[in-house]
Amino acid sequence: MTTSQIAPNVSRRALLKGGALTVGFVLGGGRLEPIAVLAQGAAQAAAPARVLDPKEVDAYLAVNGDGTVTVWCGKVDLGQGLRVAIPQIAAEELGIGLDKITYIEGDTALTPDQGRTAGSYGIARGGMQIRQAAATARKALVEIAAQRLGVPAETLVAEGGAVRPKAGGTGLGFAELIGGKRFDLKLDPKAPVRDPATYTLVGKPLPRPDVPAKCTGTLTYVHDFAVPGMLHARMIRPPALGAHLVAVDEASVAGLAGVRVVHIKDFLAVVAADEWTAVKAARALKAQWTEGSGLPAQDQLPAVLKASPGATEQVLVTKGAEAPRPDGAKTLQATYFWPMQSHASIGPSCAVADVKPDSATVWTASQGTHGNQDTFARFLKLPKDKVRLIYLDGAGCYGMNGHEDAAADAAVLSRAVGAPVRVQWSREDELGWDPKGPAQLIDIAGAIDAAGKIRDWRTDMWIPENTRGLPSIPLLAPEAAGLDQMPGLNSGQIAQNGDPPYRTDRVQVVAHWLKTSPLRPAPLRSPGKPANCFAVESFLDELAAAAGLDPLALRLQGLTNPRGIAVVEQVAQMMSWQARPSPGPGRDAPVGRGRGIAYIHYKHEEAHVAIGMDVAVERSSGAIKVERVACAHDCGQIINPDGVRAQVEGSILQTLSRVLMEEVRFDQKRVTSTDWSSYPLLTFSDVPKLDIVLIDRPTDPPLGAGEAACAPVGAALANAVFDATGARLRTVPFTPERVKAALGGQAATPRT
Repeated sequence: MTTSQIAPNVSRRALLKGGALTVGFVLGGGRLEPIAVLAQGAAQAAAPARVLDPKEVDAYLAVNGDGTVTVWCGKVDLGQGLRVAIPQIAAEELGIGLDKITYIEGDTALTPDQGRTAGSYGIARGGMQIRQAAATARKALVEIAAQRLGVPAETLVAEGGAVRPKAGGTGLGFAELIGGKRFDLKLDPKAPVRDPATYTLVGKPLPRPDVPAKCTGTLTYVHDFAVPGMLHARMIRPPALGAHLVAVDEASVAGLAGVRVVHIKDFLAVVAADEWTAVKAARALKAQWTEGSGLPAQDQLPAVLKASPGATEQVLVTKGAEAPRPDGAKTLQATYFWPMQSHASIGPSCAVADVKPDSATVWTASQGTHGNQDTFARFLKLPKDKVRLIYLDGAGCYGMNGHEDAAADAAVLSRAVGAPVRVQWSREDELGWDPKGPAQLIDIAGAIDAAGKIRDWRTDMWIPENTRGLPSIPLLAPEAAGLDQMPGLNSGQIAQNGDPPYRTDRVQVVAHWLKTSPLRPAPLRSPGKPANCFAVESFLDELAAAAGLDPLALRLQGLTNPRGIAVVEQVAQMMSWQARPSPGPGRDAPVGRGRGIAYIHYKHEEAHVAIGMDVAVERSSGAIKVERVACAHDCGQIINPDGVRAQVEGSILQTLSRVLMEEVRFDQKRVTSTDWSSYPLLTFSDVPKLDIVLIDRPTDPPLGAGEAACAPVGAALANAVFDATGARLRTVPFTPERVKAALGGQAATPRT
């Protein structure tokens, strides 16, 4: 098949001069339909004039002169499948085949600003904007056809790339109606969307178009990208956090041909014509630094957080009033801790920048190209509209790893040397200097009566101040170089889901906002919710154990949301759950086997997820083996079930890795967990059996699937370990050493 057959929209090729064309084939209507996914290439030609106002139809789509449709999306595909799901939405709503769709993403010069690709909002918000744009366009196309044909609009239907009479007969193709022209319409919230009962594309498991190239090694990742005249750079970081640069001995790299040292205040890097020379220069360059500002002792981190001076207390949730407790009510208190964790992207961060005196172009794997425009414009001292950020695939992060920092490194260096610069981080850079998912300390106190009624609940959480919505994660390069920057991101809404989703007489959630954090805190997949759900759902099991109740029955008794009840009951069925209190009868065996369950209503307004686990715990070694995970997942309307299933699987496995193994280690100077030995990840041999049931609700809004299944994993695992052994784990990760230490302990101790 030729390129012209795949992407016949040659009039749009100017958008992608020097670029790459990725083609995927999706099965629809009994035939293979190619989706053209276009990635912006190296050319520095000015981008064509585009409507970028996200309130305008023309910002999202255009009908070209040959009848094809170009879809522009401000959200980016990090591997979550937007490159097939968004075209499914647009093609379904317009009434056109996927083979007629060309898809462009994440280029600030070409796509509308739909916000950062985060929070499980790629489909739930970004996709729904494109759905409404397509519905508005379809309504306009039908109205234009009605005028030309002299018939009522309600007698026409848009299908197969044309508007034709519902009764049958010849119609008018989209190209005849508007091809090559703008719609000049605002998104119409009243434009009717199609009835899900008529769907032919949405809801189908169509394959992702990027997978063939990824599997064959032919996809251009940002790491592979190059432009003419590009130089290669390596950063030199200080030996201690907060250290300042005192002196640089440039003579130490004089023997390496063509090496240039870039030194701007505390910003230090080497630039060379080839990558290996840059690597050698970075190793050879001698520099003198101050001592640094110091970090707290690793084993004292929970206490440091709790005693942090200047913390601001804020009541986030308060419901009900304190009431007398009946005789026999059990009162418990427990403390849970979630450590700092890295994104630990398999491929270290990379970026390319070409900064000229009057403009800049940056190729980056950032999830927020549009949001970073302001930040980069500020420290480069350029007008925002002269700074162009273009998304290219990189290693997955689901939050903020080193992608933005590497891009800022490249931009500062390109401006300094007057040439395009590629910055490639090392593994040590990535694990040592990426911003971290922050540590969370959570205290919960509560009371339950003999009938299983929760009488009281209070959650206290110690979390970084910058989670309250203020952009406050500084980028390393402008900070070191003393350049003015406007941070574009915070570490996410990590205070959410601190209160239980069950009937409770009285609930309070109190945040203790910390003024400082030991390392830069950043959003990491499902920010905060895995820790909060770990604490909340573990404590619910502790209440059940104290009252001698079955933990599943306690959940079902306390839930009121029918969708929540449905996912919990589904998991119970999948696990053939038989009611009994935990811990189970085999807790004293050499290898204890147990089960656990946890539930979340994500953010109390999005997806409903229940997870059950079967585990085996070897008492002598403390090793945990997760044998099976059962998950019921309700995220409303499902656009592409294969994509949702992949997201759920990824959420479960990534969070299992975080719960079992991952913790940022540090001494008083720096992060010390900077390789795969000191920061291990889940391996293929650790992967359990995954049983996943997706509950599709095609007439409900899509709620997002990228994060919610992360949240219940830790609690389900902790509850299963308790059922297997009688040991309660309250500190992540659940290392063998911590398991053995807990085996002699008890659940939360009743207090008077």
